[in-house]
Amino acid sequence: MRPFAYARATTAEDARAEHGDGAYYLGGGTNLVDLMRLGVEEPSKLVDVTRLPYDRVERDADGTLLIGAAVTNSGLAADRTVREEFPMLAKAVLSGASGQLRNLATVGGNLLQRTRCPYFQDASKPCNKRAPGTGCPAREGENQNLAILGHSAACVATHPSDMAVALMALDASVRVLGRDGERTVPLDDFYRLPGDEPQHDTTLDRGDLITGVVVPPLRMPTVYRKVRERASFAFALVSVAAALEVRGSTIQDVRLALGGVAHKPWRARNAEDVLRGAALTGEAFARAADAELAAAEPLRHNGYKVPLARNLIVQTLTELGERP
Repeated sequence: MRPFAYARATTAEDARAEHGDGAYYLGGGTNLVDLMRLGVEEPSKLVDVTRLPYDRVERDADGTLLIGAAVTNSGLAADRTVREEFPMLAKAVLSGASGQLRNLATVGGNLLQRTRCPYFQDASKPCNKRAPGTGCPAREGENQNLAILGHSAACVATHPSDMAVALMALDASVRVLGRDGERTVPLDDFYRLPGDEPQHDTTLDRGDLITGVVVPPLRMPTVYRKVRERASFAFALVSVAAALEVRGSTIQDVRLALGGVAHKPWRARNAEDVLRGAALTGEAFARAADAELAAAEPLRHNGYKVPLARNLIVQTLTELGERP
């Protein structure tokens, strides 16, 4: 591991002042430290932000949920407001990692964990995400768990976070402190697809510091479902975060996001458009899934993800539609 400097910030201003070329912010370190051990990430400096005053979960008078970036994943999943009013978010967090990792991992760090594949994590292999211009061996290699939507010739890796998929369906935004002050970025704009620059997972500028997440109130039943290769903790092959509002036998509103299928948590807006105003039927759910997956471009070994995603979307929405 390359030697690095270390600084512990006590204020956001300190953190930004300590940050410079080659520096990384350090939260729980559950992803960053692993990549450092593998020689994939080699920061010249780590700026510890775990002591910043962003370790609370609060709720505004209008029901908006405010989650500090330093809140641990365990703390988020255990929070009473989250469990009672945003159960999809709690379920997604609990699906994401073991208890030991959740005790360390922070909300900000979870959002910033690298979109990755086995080739990215192997420093002996070429990888456009790790070393731009070297190629993407995953396109013709081991790609059975990789992207079917939104990928490019440069990268087919998938985003690993479960929490971010639920937040995408909840229309969450990220609070970011940058050189021009604090701004709020919708989560769908926070993440980016690979295009020709897969080394950039987000739209953050250098030195930007995540201070929290804003989740607007949601008055619909929700559910999170995840399919993985084994019952123990593993990344999703496909996951679905869904919310459904029904009046009589008509779908009034719907939120749908997918995990395990793209370089970022995938908001299924085509499926949502099909469902709003549609009758509450299995046929409508199937049409919506087909509309979303029409753009899928499976690779040699991951074509199974298309029917898997279709079936999981239909099953999840059917379950929601049967709730009182």
